[in-house]
Amino acid sequence: MDFFNPACQSGPFSQETFGLCDDQNATRAYVDTTTPDKWVATVENPARKAVTFTAIDKCVIQDGDEPSRGRCDGMLTTEDLLYLVELKDQKSNWKPNAIDQLESTIRFLRNHHDLTRFRTKKAFACNKQHRTFATIDNELQRRFFQNYGFRIDVQATVLIIRT
Repeated sequence: MDFFNPACQSGPFSQETFGLCDDQNATRAYVDTTTPDKWVATVENPARKAVTFTAIDKCVIQDGDEPSRGRCDGMLTTEDLLYLVELKDQKSNWKPNAIDQLESTIRFLRNHHDLTRFRTKKAFACNKQHRTFATIDNELQRRFFQNYGFRIDVQATVLIIRT
């Protein structure tokens, strides 16, 4: 399972703002730079870093692979940053499923790759219908970081930090 497979990647993108989309129609997630109404998540990249998007669901991990395990929609990477992103478009009861998908993806990723080169690792649960930041309880934050070495955020804005 190659999470850095060039066939599943697009970019790099160095725009200050771009969007992540999932049309929810059995196709893979993708980057869009022109149609903000389609964006499930907005990526803010004030330093204009070169960001690569990797489609995980339906590319790195095909629908028939690992059928009983969830996986997130995509991954954003720079030289030293790795963000996993789950994209949702649901009104209710979406957070637990999104977090489960992110956790499962982190386990896949760690089983197949050495992640030590990435100084910053975060997991984002994004929902088009809930764009504002959702508070995550401290216990979940602590457990998630302790178990996986990733910070977790629930919001529809993904900020590419300057490192």
